[in-house]
Amino acid sequence: MERYRELAALRCFTHKDMVQLTGSESAAVWQIKNYLQTGYIERVRRDLYAVISMETGQAIPNRYQIASRATDDACVSHHSAFEYYGYGNQVFYDVYFTTQKRVRPFSYDGVNYCPLICREKADVIETDTGVRVTSLERTVIDSIADFEKIGGLEELLRCLFLIPSLDPNKLLTALEFYGRSQLYQKAGYILETLKDELSLPEHFFTECEKRSSASKTYLFEKQGDFVLHNRWKLFAPKDLKAIVNKGVTDYDAI
Repeated sequence: MERYRELAALRCFTHKDMVQLTGSESAAVWQIKNYLQTGYIERVRRDLYAVISMETGQAIPNRYQIASRATDDACVSHHSAFEYYGYGNQVFYDVYFTTQKRVRPFSYDGVNYCPLICREKADVIETDTGVRVTSLERTVIDSIADFEKIGGLEELLRCLFLIPSLDPNKLLTALEFYGRSQLYQKAGYILETLKDELSLPEHFFTECEKRSSASKTYLFEKQGDFVLHNRWKLFAPKDLKAIVNKGVTDYDAI
């Protein structure tokens, strides 16, 4: 049971972790096989195991801890990071994590784990509970970049409405991470709508405008009610706040 206590402290672990605990490859293989048979652990995916509580019979690690161990550089991101910070408008059954590794999506205990490729590890917070998560500002920029694939525009806006404030310099750092002029346009447009709620100063938007593309573009696939926002050279809804105030709209599908 000594090994079980050590593993329970890790919550979830890999084969490499077990080798470090047992001191040899063969002992690690035997211990993992034995614990799987006795029900002390469960296989989450290839080379990732969750420790099972002897009291509840449930996995000890939560969804964010599992996602953080999906690869050796994985971190919780996008809408899942909003959820972790307490700013998620609703809880998804999908957990998003970013990694530089090529890894397939997987499911465990009713939750779908969805990998997203990132170029490098940046603005990641490592917690003392074993969770790695993107900073709040990077989470905002990631979510603006990918809202069409994750949650939709209305869900993004509802998450943003829950945030009390953002650091403009950290937002600019996250934008530099992408280096995409069109993302400056989209971020400037969306965050300008909420500049008072998020306590964002004008110099942030001036910088976004300076680095925006000179070409006109669309916030997402063209819609009938789009208007041109001259400052951002962006075709987009006239009033973003109206989308949230209306509740369920056609934008939910975006």
